[in-house]
Amino acid sequence: MARKLRMGMVGGGKDAFIGAIHRLAANMDGQIELVCGALSINPAVAQESGEILFLPKDRIYLTFEEMITKEAALPSDKRMDFVTIVTPNFAHFAPAMMALDNGFHVVIEKPIAFNLDEALQLKAKVDATGLVLCLTHTYSGYPMVKQAKAMVADGVLGKVRKIWVEYPQGWLSKLSEREGNAQAAWRTDPKKSGKSGSMGDIGTHAAHLAEYISGAKISKLCADLNTVVTGRALDDDGAVLLHFDNGATGVLMASQVAAGEENALKIRVYGEKGGLEWAQMEPNTLIVKWLDAPTQILRAGSNYTDRLSSYATSNCRTPGGHPEGYLEAFANIYKNFAATLMAKLDGTVPSKEALDFPSVEDGIRGMAFIDNVVASAQSNEKWTTYKINNQ
Repeated sequence: MARKLRMGMVGGGKDAFIGAIHRLAANMDGQIELVCGALSINPAVAQESGEILFLPKDRIYLTFEEMITKEAALPSDKRMDFVTIVTPNFAHFAPAMMALDNGFHVVIEKPIAFNLDEALQLKAKVDATGLVLCLTHTYSGYPMVKQAKAMVADGVLGKVRKIWVEYPQGWLSKLSEREGNAQAAWRTDPKKSGKSGSMGDIGTHAAHLAEYISGAKISKLCADLNTVVTGRALDDDGAVLLHFDNGATGVLMASQVAAGEENALKIRVYGEKGGLEWAQMEPNTLIVKWLDAPTQILRAGSNYTDRLSSYATSNCRTPGGHPEGYLEAFANIYKNFAATLMAKLDGTVPSKEALDFPSVEDGIRGMAFIDNVVASAQSNEKWTTYKINNQ
């Protein structure tokens, strides 16, 4: 393409954490520009946020309905190409569906929707329209996560037998939702967040990472959910035993009351010949443990094309030893989405590396994970069969 992709944004105003992250990530590779936005449900904040970002006055919108309707009426060489949705969970579905109905591609924050039914409706719409939907499961954007996935897929570890994945945080160790913490307030509110707290918010990241790296799908689970902080409406801690469709078993832990922990996502995958270990807080390192050889440490770097997979090196921006982290991983999601969308608009075929970003299918898996974990936690049965759409 001879131009940048044009992005609109729903949510993500001046006081929103994740909106700024999305804008930084989208802009990192110079392929995308923000051209319009409906940046808050508060009209004054929406207007001020648009002005802060130097959006044209006539493209600062006060509602997502106004934005999508007016953008759809613009000439094809001016209107946005896609919309990024960075609102709380309960406000994902309506703008996503309206965008798809009006011919716009979609990038959407995890989780994809408020419930599984909404996710399935979005998939049906994506299938019917042929539009591209990208889900920002950020951790799959790290180069060494992609390296781990490639090594498992290539059979380097042999058959995968065991998966441990944990995501401890400590930021909800107090009743912060009643102390003026806006993030805590909506994330612990069933009307805004959904039926699960910690498992919905960060457990879904852990489940996605386990499936993404291993290439296997969760088939059965046994879950225990806890609400540790008195007065909280949703779970803030939990653990899940997992069975995968390739015969592997696993353990998943997600807690937001692990006092002192920051964002300590970690995964270990073990096969017949060895294991892999990756931690989000040391993201440029992948530890490879061999059954019959010394432990190996692999490091991210665009210059390591002779020893890392193309999936890893194509998502590195700097030579080894130059740290790349959360923002770069987030940007990799946007970079691959942009390359795929540009190829689609040009009538060409995107590379296999460009196609490697989370999609509507991952969104459905995430919503099904929440449903199945909650059902298991409420059941007296040890194991419950993993279901999608009650089938």
